[in-house]
This record gives sequence, C-alpha cells and structure tokens, in this order.
Amino acid sequence: MADTTKTATLTIDGQNYELPMHSPTAGPDVIDIRKLYAQAGVFTYDPGFTSTASTDSTITFIDGGKGELLHRGYPIDQLAAKSHYLEVCYLLLYGELPTAAKLEDFEARVTNHTMLHEQMMNFFRGFRRDAHPMAIMVGVVGAMSAFYHDSTDINDPWQREVASIRLIAKMPTIAAMAYKYHIGQPFVYPRNNLDYASNFLNMCFSVPAEDYQPSPILARAMDRIFTLHADHEQNASTSTVRLASSSGANPFACIAAGIACLWGPAHGGANQACLEMLREIGTVDRIPEFIARAKDKDDPFRLMGFGHRVYKNFDPRATVMKESADEVLDLLGVENNPVLQVAKELEKAALADPYFAEKKLFPNVDFYSGIILEAMGFPTSMFTPIFALSRTVGWISQWKEQLSDPQLKIGRPRQLYLGSTPRDYIDIENR
Repeated sequence: MADTTKTATLTIDGQNYELPMHSPTAGPDVIDIRKLYAQAGVFTYDPGFTSTASTDSTITFIDGGKGELLHRGYPIDQLAAKSHYLEVCYLLLYGELPTAAKLEDFEARVTNHTMLHEQMMNFFRGFRRDAHPMAIMVGVVGAMSAFYHDSTDINDPWQREVASIRLIAKMPTIAAMAYKYHIGQPFVYPRNNLDYASNFLNMCFSVPAEDYQPSPILARAMDRIFTLHADHEQNASTSTVRLASSSGANPFACIAAGIACLWGPAHGGANQACLEMLREIGTVDRIPEFIARAKDKDDPFRLMGFGHRVYKNFDPRATVMKESADEVLDLLGVENNPVLQVAKELEKAALADPYFAEKKLFPNVDFYSGIILEAMGFPTSMFTPIFALSRTVGWISQWKEQLSDPQLKIGRPRQLYLGSTPRDYIDIENR
C-alpha cells in the first residue's frame, strides 16, 4: 500500500488528530486508524467491518458499482472464457499467468496429490449416514492436520507450498467422497488421466458396476463454476481464514474454519436458496404470481439469484456462467425437470420486465450455477461443498499472502461495550 501526503483530520472535544491516508492502485483511499486509540483513546465502530480495510492485498479487486472483478489484474470474464481453473489457481497463488512449462508442472503436482491417506476412509465412516456433506468436509479437512504432519509448520516456506498443493488437489476427492457417503455409494478413487473437473465428476457419478464418461460440456461447465468462485476478496469466509491464520493455526485448521463460515446460508448457500425458491414456485404458470410478490415492497418474498450485495450494476461472472447453463440445458434438456423449466421461464420473465432492469436485479452467478448443478444431478446439499472446493485456492492464496506480511498481527477486533459497570457479588442467600 503506497503512502501519500494526504491526511484526514479527526476532531474530538476540540482536539485535532491527524490520520495518515493511503491510496490503493484501485478503489477508494483508506484512512489509517492504527494509532487512533493510542493518540485519542477512542475506537471506531463498524459492525460487519463493511467500511474497514483489515489488510492490504494484491490478489483480488472488486468494484461493485462497475461490475468489475479482477484476479491479479485480469478480468474474471476473460479468465472464465479463455483460461481454466488450474491456470487460475496458479495465477492466484503465484501472481502471474504461468508459461506452458510451469503450468504443466503445476498440473502434474496437483494431479499426483489427489489421493487421500487410506486411513482417512475410517474417518468418513465415523459420520452418521445422513450427515450433511458440509459437516463431513469441515471435519475431514480439519483432520488432515492429523495425517499430514510434514506440511503443518507455517514458518517453513516449503511446507506452506506442500500444504497448498495438497489442499487444492485433495479437496475434490474429499467433496466427492462426502457426496458418495451421503448417498450410500462406494467411494471412487481419483484418476490421473482426467483433468481436474472431469476427475471430480467421475468421482461423484461413476459406480463400480459401469463405466462413466464425463461429458466435455459438463466438465467445462464445472470448471467454470470452480473458476468463477475461486476468490472474492475479503468476504466472510476469507476473513475467517485470515483471522484463524493470524493466531498461527496450521493450514488445514484455517481452511476448515473457512469451510465452516461458508456453510452459513447468508454466505455460501445462495445457489441452494435459489433452487429452493424455484421449487417453491413449482410450475411455470405460477411465475407471474411470484414476480408480482417480488415487486411488492410489503411482501418479504425476494427473488433469490437476482441482484448481488456487492455488484450494484451486474455480476461480471454471470454472463459466462449463463453460456455454460445454456449449453448444459441444451445437452441434458429440461423437459422432465419442472425446476429447470421454471428457471428458464423465470429468467425470461425477469429480463423482459422493466422493473428488474430499473432495479438492476439481473440473474447472478448463483442463479446460473444452481441451474447447472441441478441439471447435472447434484442434490442441493452438495452446492455449498462444491463452492468450498472452488474457493479453496482463494483461501490458500490469502493465507499465504498474510503469512508473508511483515505487518501480520493476531486479529483482535474491539467492541462497543453496553453491559453492566462494576458491581459487587451478592451471596446466593441474599439474591
């Protein structure tokens, strides 16, 4: 973060305090309040940290007003259209797009680490048969620190590198095994002759009784889902990973913390909520009713999968995801799936309605990714695990960046205390 000559003046009880300001390469200027408490004896109050920069970073930049998402400066729509997930992983981890030789080496390292320690199978079987896949993922990823002792020392750059590759490589295997356990089918081991997305689909949908050939269209759509969810700046789960990391926790514990945070419906459950809404609508003939309800300010109903908290204009990830959704639906059809029929007609109705255009409530990436995952045959319980799998590289990139930051301190938010002031203890017989 580059310092500037600009300062901000804060006046408290007639006393002025000069606060330095920093100018980023993109985005608004930042007021540095690190010495405010020492100088003025006051804290700032920012519930949700929505106006607070907790770190400086070179990984991802979002401009919600412009509908812009950049990874290391590269627009997400270009990466999703021209690149693929493992190349984006390399970009996030190392800061630059790889040469052909470096990409080949990176892909080989990931491919050769996809298997899990065999004793971890017993860990899976310790869960109830109806355990949610996210519960399994939180537990299994956290337990990796008990199986991979040679990559838990955060002060060793090589161990950090090994942990990074292991997590990216093994997360699809963990997610697929959580799914197989959830539905009562045998685990399928990874295959080194398949690309990253095809390997995941094979582990999810193949069975010992017959061969499964991942469709290139479905594999490309899955790869785009991974790519479009790879990182999203300092969101709740990423901030959780950074906060856990600030204490010196091992990488597997930090990523498990991120998965736990992502599990919250306000964060990682958006595409699942979208599908649940489509099921609530039920049939195409009920769409006008729900469109009317969405326009009624007195009705609490909201169209899930439309608009975005961050992107105030349009979601830059949605255009590419729509292309994949159209390709998948053309391949698999919607005739026998009423949910997908509702989705297609709702998209048409909303895009044609001036109200939604005026409010900038366009379909977002969660709407289209939810449609794709539904069409592929994934239950909604797997939507958030797939999100966690996609986001792992973003969490790891942020974790590695933080550990190399000379300004790293353990996270310690302050509070606005509104409780009781000191009072004397009352003996129980006198209460």
